[in-house]
Amino acid sequence: MRFLRYFVFLFFGLSHSQNNSKYSNEFMNIGVDASSISMSGAVTSSVDDVNSGYWNPAGLTAIEQGEISLMHSNYFANIANYNYIAYAKPIDNQSAIGLSMIRFGVDDILDTTQLIDDQGNINYDRINLFSAVDYGFIISYARKMLTKEISYGINTKIIRRIIGDFASSWGFGLDIGLQLKTSNNWRFGLMARDISTTYNSWSINETRLSDIQNAIEGQNQDVPNSTEVTIPKIQLGISKLHNINYDYRLLTSFDLIMKFEQNNNLISTEFVSINPAVGLELGYTDSVFLRLGIGNFQNELDFDNSTNMTFQPNFGLGFKFNNLEIDYAFTDVGDQSVALYSNIFSLKIDFDIFR
Repeated sequence: MRFLRYFVFLFFGLSHSQNNSKYSNEFMNIGVDASSISMSGAVTSSVDDVNSGYWNPAGLTAIEQGEISLMHSNYFANIANYNYIAYAKPIDNQSAIGLSMIRFGVDDILDTTQLIDDQGNINYDRINLFSAVDYGFIISYARKMLTKEISYGINTKIIRRIIGDFASSWGFGLDIGLQLKTSNNWRFGLMARDISTTYNSWSINETRLSDIQNAIEGQNQDVPNSTEVTIPKIQLGISKLHNINYDYRLLTSFDLIMKFEQNNNLISTEFVSINPAVGLELGYTDSVFLRLGIGNFQNELDFDNSTNMTFQPNFGLGFKFNNLEIDYAFTDVGDQSVALYSNIFSLKIDFDIFR
């Protein structure tokens, strides 16, 4: 199985180096922060902390002190590890800056290309281990506009992808975000990802590629394309904060996620595909939070050519102690989508705790 897993991940990684925009840099779309993920990512208009660097950099202007966020999760039955760290701080009363890093990787993959020597002998000492790792570095800047109810943010993204010593790439792109807050607790948000198109340039080790070109008959025969382009995506959000009474408040949010491609989304045309996401957060004395979300609606094709709509419900809890917040998310509750469920934990620290 580990021998097979090696070829699956290696072929998957090398196929991404072709000019296939539909699935380019997909690790950057997984999401960060357990609280936001439990609301199915419907936070474009409401996010206002250090995690804004990922979801909508315009939200960074709400930060009053430095903040740091950490998250870890496992995917594909613990085969892949996803780690995230972010830091943000205000520059002055009008602007803020943030730094974020994402690492998504599969480690300890067996390199069996040298398992059999020139004489046909199997030598297990010739097996090495390698990793297929994706890194995303985000530099964020946000500023309030003259009205102060409107803020904008810009992300500069640097993408680094490494598949052992077989191939590696560098990528660069830009995001733009906007937020509008009204006096009656309505909020509106826009996040345009890869607005510049994120361009990845791959370097292929042709010597190492030759080791696997005949490993699977009919596959991996040619040197993959050396470039790929991530096409833009736009997310529109609206939310409202309801103050139920002195102790309870309810945040309701709704987002539309638009990709300029045809896929299995709930609404799909040749020009654009649209998927909705809904999130709820019930807070008690700003210290305990219950979160629900539903999103990732997909029209799945069955074996009998019929189409079934699937969706991904998520659930989460959050606990805030002074300036320390611990969040938990359980994704795909009830196994309603093709995505596997995951348990996600995140930690957020407001540096005001040290004052």
